[in-house]
Amino acid sequence: MPGDGNSLTTLRTAITVFFALDGFVFAGWVVRIPAIKEQTDASASALGLALLGVSAGAVVTMILTGRLCRRFGNHRVTVACAVLLSLSVALPPLTHSALALGLVLLVFGAAYGGINVAFNSAAVELVAAMRRPIMPSFHAAFSLGGMAGAGLGALVAGSLSPTRHLLLLTVTGLLVTAVAGPVLLRHEPPAPPEPERPAQDAPRRLDGRTRGLVLVFGLIAGCTAYGEGALADWGALHLEEDLAASPGAAAVGYSCFALAMTVGRLTGTTLLERLGRTRTVVAGGATAAAGMLLGALAPGLWAALLGYAITGIGLANLFPVAVERAGALAGPGGVATASTLGYGGMLLGPPAIGFMADWFSLPAALTSVAILAAVAALIGFATRRAAAG
Repeated sequence: MPGDGNSLTTLRTAITVFFALDGFVFAGWVVRIPAIKEQTDASASALGLALLGVSAGAVVTMILTGRLCRRFGNHRVTVACAVLLSLSVALPPLTHSALALGLVLLVFGAAYGGINVAFNSAAVELVAAMRRPIMPSFHAAFSLGGMAGAGLGALVAGSLSPTRHLLLLTVTGLLVTAVAGPVLLRHEPPAPPEPERPAQDAPRRLDGRTRGLVLVFGLIAGCTAYGEGALADWGALHLEEDLAASPGAAAVGYSCFALAMTVGRLTGTTLLERLGRTRTVVAGGATAAAGMLLGALAPGLWAALLGYAITGIGLANLFPVAVERAGALAGPGGVATASTLGYGGMLLGPPAIGFMADWFSLPAALTSVAILAAVAALIGFATRRAAAG
């Protein structure tokens, strides 16, 4: 069983590669949604229902993957889901109706949800073994992979059909898995430090307090992911419609947010070592709340862009900390619970913003991101003693 530093570093590298691959493949699919919509001749509402296939597949699989990880191991499930994710991303361009698209997206969503629980569970074990708060670095790899996937998609959109582009993603994913997968499979999960090692290897029986804390961390993840989903779908529209920005300038808005979040995650380990988990959550939530108030209510483009960037820095480490703490408390089941609640927040954000924009206005609706970021900070502060215990 790996215990030396070199072995743990190799394992960390392999897990990081799968985080980056997941972001790369998912972003590559997202940028081709408009072309797939045109190909399937789907209306906006029909496309929306088809896209729910990703969400449904992911949520159902996230609930089940914790059990699969306990039975087969986090590393095996990660590799299996990486293969399925790589293969299934090539399916959407082969469909010619919204119904068929929704069905193949169920498979894609299942792979996406499964690999997220599996590699987060593997990362939680490695964090415990290394005794360093390195969880944000894995999520930074996901963000960097997503930026690379979106950038590649923008470059090839005019020259490659969706079929060829997504097939390229399949080939890339399978090649990366062929290289990183054996490395991951050769390494047994690291043993937790002696004081934290559970008696025997039986699944931990969770008491009511532990279950409650897992739900608390899941709520923090959900509040964070709500903001990510809202800004991804509505951030550019706010800049274009409410602040009269050009389409190009409006597109920069989400880039500012995503880049700031990536930078925040790359520096997250240092931040956690200096501030600790509770202060990081409280400071991050408060920063994101202030940033989103500026981004939503600023009268000019540059101030709004600054607000988006501040929001990204604030939200950056909340999700990784929440998932890591849930996993430390309850193993893969805790990761599954926190991930499911987090993903639920990301699903809830865009439609909730849309309804509130109809009732009030889009700037007013976007302030809900600030409110939930503040809620995450308050939850982190209110549970500081219980979470430390």
